[in-house]
Amino acid sequence: MLSHNTGALTVLACQASVPRVQTAADRDTHVLALCARIRQYLNRTPAVDLIVLPELCTIEYSTGAFSHLDSLAEPIDGPSTQAFSHLAQQSGAMVVFGMARSTKRGFAISQLIVDSAGQIVECYDKMHLCHYGASTEKDYFQAGERVVFVDLKGWRIAPIICYDIRIPELSRALAVDHDVNLLLHCGAYFRDESFSSWHSFAITRAMENQIYLLSLNRAGADYGGSIFCPPWIDDDQPAQSFETHDEDFKRLELDPALLLDVRSRYTFLKDRLDVYRL
Repeated sequence: MLSHNTGALTVLACQASVPRVQTAADRDTHVLALCARIRQYLNRTPAVDLIVLPELCTIEYSTGAFSHLDSLAEPIDGPSTQAFSHLAQQSGAMVVFGMARSTKRGFAISQLIVDSAGQIVECYDKMHLCHYGASTEKDYFQAGERVVFVDLKGWRIAPIICYDIRIPELSRALAVDHDVNLLLHCGAYFRDESFSSWHSFAITRAMENQIYLLSLNRAGADYGGSIFCPPWIDDDQPAQSFETHDEDFKRLELDPALLLDVRSRYTFLKDRLDVYRL
């Protein structure tokens, strides 16, 4: 549980561009170039505690790429993990990134969490696979079976992936049952018929659970528009928007005092009743 002794947390949120990736060599070249761009940004800004990247940031989000997962997906300790682990060690920050992961059961859409020493500390596999609009995930991936979270500087942080946010029980359980106060919603939101409702879900999940929520998309003509939500949003304290299409790296600061104040003034969570559990 967040305490009055918890300090501010600084996050580098990377709405990253992902080029066309047809081979493992393409993937590895892209990941190394992306890490280099992040390092260049970090050289111009104060240090951060956490670096976050979108869902499947190592490959295209397309049926073309998914049909070649035999070569594009990686084991948990594959080349992409090695590249982001090196970034974590160099920057002194925890890194959360998305990849297509090969497992004994098949392929998973995963967010890996690497600590500042470059060690894998957790791996979240997307629990709710999207299968409408531009998404055909159930044809290629296996669903995950467990939630994960990590602690960093007094904050409890959990990743969820894209379609997961439309299942309110998941975010509620993470906030209420596991004391998560920063939700990393990492997506690949294509501009199909569901795109326009995405921000409403993100804002609602942040406010109803009284948590910080980063809803991070990839960049591109058909993507972009990431949003960072504080635990209370109004005209004086709006959600923070990213570039509509272009690659955009933003340094964000999370204030524990704001979170504690919001929960003190607006008692949504305390006012829940047991009678809902019929």
